[in-house]
Amino acid sequence: MSVIMPAADEAVLARRAQIVADLQSIVPGEGVISAERAMRPYESDGLTAYKQLPMVVVLPETTDQVSSVLRYCHDNGVRVVPRGAGTSLSGGALPLVDGVLLGMGKFSRIREIDLANRVVVAEPGVTNLAISTAVQGEGFYYAPDPSSQIACTIGGNVAENSGGVHCLKYGMTTNNILGLEMVLMTGEVLRLGGKHLDSGGYDLLGIIAGSEGLLGVVTEVTVRILKKPETARAVLVGFPSVEDAGECVSRIIGAGIIPGGMEMMDRPAIHATEEFVHAGYPLDVEALLIVELDGPAAEVDHLIERVAEIAKGCRSTTLRVSNSEDERVLFWAGRKAAFPAVGRISPDYYCMDGTIPRAKLPLVLKRIRELSEHYGLRVANVFHAGDGNLHPLILYDANKPGELEKTEEFGSEILRLCVEVGGVLTGEHGVGVEKRDLMPAMFNEIDLNQQQRLKCAFDAQGLLNPGKVFPQLHRCAELGRLHVHAGKLPFPDIPRF
Repeated sequence: MSVIMPAADEAVLARRAQIVADLQSIVPGEGVISAERAMRPYESDGLTAYKQLPMVVVLPETTDQVSSVLRYCHDNGVRVVPRGAGTSLSGGALPLVDGVLLGMGKFSRIREIDLANRVVVAEPGVTNLAISTAVQGEGFYYAPDPSSQIACTIGGNVAENSGGVHCLKYGMTTNNILGLEMVLMTGEVLRLGGKHLDSGGYDLLGIIAGSEGLLGVVTEVTVRILKKPETARAVLVGFPSVEDAGECVSRIIGAGIIPGGMEMMDRPAIHATEEFVHAGYPLDVEALLIVELDGPAAEVDHLIERVAEIAKGCRSTTLRVSNSEDERVLFWAGRKAAFPAVGRISPDYYCMDGTIPRAKLPLVLKRIRELSEHYGLRVANVFHAGDGNLHPLILYDANKPGELEKTEEFGSEILRLCVEVGGVLTGEHGVGVEKRDLMPAMFNEIDLNQQQRLKCAFDAQGLLNPGKVFPQLHRCAELGRLHVHAGKLPFPDIPRF
């Protein structure tokens, strides 16, 4: 027996079929994916609690194709969600049921290595680690190193302004990019910056870094590379409490010491990581600091002595210094594997991301422990202690009814606490959909309207990654008067295929 679909459904299906056919003419071959099963890998990013099939997936290979796809979508009022490797932990690449998912994975070439100018020109699909690997033979590296650097891409790093364990001394992505090629929603191709250190005029690079795919699609990135330091040694320091470790962090920075990296883990994270990596972490402590000092050998030796003295004054119980490059790398291997390691001790975990003033570390860690007891959910704390970027991992079981919702409420409490003590909602994961409705906790309506006016300058129709970052969407022509709640956007319900 045949089934006659309602006229509205037929209209939706016909429009979808036309869009798919038009996109296939722009990106031929296997560049367009429209079958439900084939689109499943794109239904979520690293925030797997939220899933949505896109209308269609497009995988362009050239800047011209990206330009043509965006121009087509602009002219036909089709929403677009850009996606890199999909490692985002805030839902920044969550698809829309009536939107095109623009995957940039095929932009995976390093276009130029220019050692004379100390830059690498790469396509956005090149992984973070691949840039350092490409220049390590010449004694160079790319400083920002997120824990997901083996998988996350440089384009996604730009979108989220990623940092990593060495951002304390060497800066975030925004401090390490010199130039961009990007395509606007209208299809216009822009080039910002270049190989030079400073650009005249407005700091447009600073606007794009951390813009979460709302302003344009990056098709090329020029990053600066650094010479590897003469010496780098890591120090493992154990403490009887997380408050003691937090106090040590504040005192190290207060003493004028800027480590190459300074990371902290609490007992649950230490045990999970040690069982996974066997990095030699002490198991009889409540908190562990990894402090890396780099520079000339004499300077590093002196700084290690100073750090040891400060740690002792903060009641440290253990201290171990790496004696070889392999041992230093092993110390960091444990920290970088902390997220997958914690996955072994819980069916699910929710990775938070907020930033606080360093001096507030002891207070915030104490409050997180109290919230953990209140909600009855365990927390493993892993974070960039030096710059105050917290990554509490809330452990839960999605198979238990209501536990995800309780976890989200717990996470919201942590983020509100970050703002309350003078911090911000995100350090490097972005706002996405995860923190969208918390934005008013940090910004008033005037602030949000000003930010959205900037969005409108780049994307007047609001077609690029809508529903992300802002708790309300505004029509650009009537900003401040017409409000559409982001959670109730008028997206047609497209049947499953």
